[in-house]
Amino acid sequence: MFVSTGSSGKRGPRGPRGQAGKSGGVTGGAVYTRWGRKTCSNKTTQLYSGVMAGSHYSHSGGGSNYLCLPLNPIFEKVGSGNQGSNYIYGTEYEIGHAQKHLFENTKLHDHDAPCAVCHTESRGSHMMIPARNTCPSGWTLEYKGYIMSGHYGHKGRSQFICVDGKAEATFGSHVDKNGALLYLAEAACGSLPCPPYVQGNELTCAVCTK
Repeated sequence: MFVSTGSSGKRGPRGPRGQAGKSGGVTGGAVYTRWGRKTCSNKTTQLYSGVMAGSHYSHSGGGSNYLCLPLNPIFEKVGSGNQGSNYIYGTEYEIGHAQKHLFENTKLHDHDAPCAVCHTESRGSHMMIPARNTCPSGWTLEYKGYIMSGHYGHKGRSQFICVDGKAEATFGSHVDKNGALLYLAEAACGSLPCPPYVQGNELTCAVCTK
């Protein structure tokens, strides 16, 4: 066997780039719920759409979060009849007369709210910013709207969510059933610093991804 004892020569030129491999499945990205809309934006993938749901406004127990229920549920084993321990209701907009102009659709009051679950593959993080309708530099605005939740005087607690400013209503839902409810959130001066906040002003929101 020949063993070289001399010094190494110069490195040769880099060869041509190889062909790209096959792309794999989607493993990243951000998933968020678009409250108040039936569809996602064109630059995202819609995982499913449905109706907003939650606990009854008059119940002191049950869940405190809103859900986006699909319109094609799958049931497995079920009990016989109603057990009466926990129920999920549809969600209605409760928009005061002086607030109707805040949304592009001025006839949302007492209609059921839709929702859509969206996936953006190219951006892996998402956040909801309350009291802002823009995103920080480098972030993408998915949608903007207004903070809403249940009424402060009702028994049931609910989360604050960002409802799209271009909110829609579920077709044929103007029946005023009053299950889970959505009210616009206003600033209350005192513990909140005023300024910059203003007593009674409805709070905006933005859903951002990066």
